[in-house]
Amino acid sequence: MNTSSTADIAFLLLCYFLMTTTMGSQLGLSRRLPPMPDQNQKVEDQKVNRRNIIVVKINSSDRILAGSDPIDISQLKDKVKEFLSNPAGREDLPERVPTEIEGYGTYPVSKGVISLQNDRGTSYRAYIEVQNELVKAVNELRDDFARSAFGKVYLACTEEQQDIIKKAVPQNISEAEPKDVSKRR
Repeated sequence: MNTSSTADIAFLLLCYFLMTTTMGSQLGLSRRLPPMPDQNQKVEDQKVNRRNIIVVKINSSDRILAGSDPIDISQLKDKVKEFLSNPAGREDLPERVPTEIEGYGTYPVSKGVISLQNDRGTSYRAYIEVQNELVKAVNELRDDFARSAFGKVYLACTEEQQDIIKKAVPQNISEAEPKDVSKRR
């Protein structure tokens, strides 16, 4: 029995399916990277006051440490919101600097920075959950500011209003390179 035509048909079917199907695109975190610095620009070391940084760490067991406190993922958003807003003006939380915002006026902007550090053994699920909670905290602070300044939530504001809100409530999240803590010397 001649089977040479069967191989041809199988090859044609393979080509057909490769050309007609679409490959699923990978989804990730949407982040806008800062523009490349000018080559002639001087590099300056930026000194950041310790009180203006909260370090959020995720270990290989997916346990979260915010500042010096071990916390649950459900508590992270509220901890970060309190840190960034510093409602009581505490000395151990970030300073708020009166800043002139075009189109709005002077507003005390937080100098708070969230530093995220994780272990190489951290699960992707835990990493995404922490990222979501950090962004959710900033978004809720932006919504609060938008309601008090413009009477509506951030997403309902015009583009100009959103620019004002972004300047009043900046999203300063710094990510350190993952470390492998399991290989101690």
